Amino acid sequence: MTTTARTDAPTRREQILKEAARLFAERGFHGVGVDEIGAAVGISGPGLYRHFPGKDAMLAELLVGISERLLTGGKRCAMEREKDSAPPEALLDALIEGHIDFALDDRPLITLHDRELDRLRESDRKLVRQLQRQYVELWVETVREAYPALAESDARAAVHAVFGLLNSTPHLAPAGSLPGRTATADLLHRLARGAFAAAADGG
Repeated sequence: MTTTARTDAPTRREQILKEAARLFAERGFHGVGVDEIGAAVGISGPGLYRHFPGKDAMLAELLVGISERLLTGGKRCAMEREKDSAPPEALLDALIEGHIDFALDDRPLITLHDRELDRLRESDRKLVRQLQRQYVELWVETVREAYPALAESDARAAVHAVFGLLNSTPHLAPAGSLPGRTATADLLHRLARGAFAAAADGG
């Protein structure tokens, strides 16, 4: 799942969301004030209300947004694979690569999801769960095509296990002490493919 590098500068709204995610992940949702988020992007706290009605809206957009982004990227990969008649292994590799990009580049969002999902209003929380289920099913279908002998229940368990592996990045050493982004991404990719292969061998 390749992502196209942006050449335009992030919008002020995107800057606000990025800093809000960082601060929420570092200090908790209730440990961060609107004024602090504003200061991080160079505007007054009240100025944030021109972009968001409050912190709750920022949190919802962050958590719903990443679920939408992952699912949209996965579906795009599947469409490209179908168009190019690529083997299922190619789609699986693309899905893994896309999720690794998220896991390495958006580590605060993983922390935020783990800690703060229950703070969303029920409708937003349900939407996140719905998007996540669709994302999981896309992976399960792809894994079963790549490893036809793997039972559906085992494929689903393996997918969740790989998500746990890839989403462990916030608990790794600080980014500066890792072996480098490319090396870390390659390692995570090998571990993910190894997990699926091991699940298939066990079946």
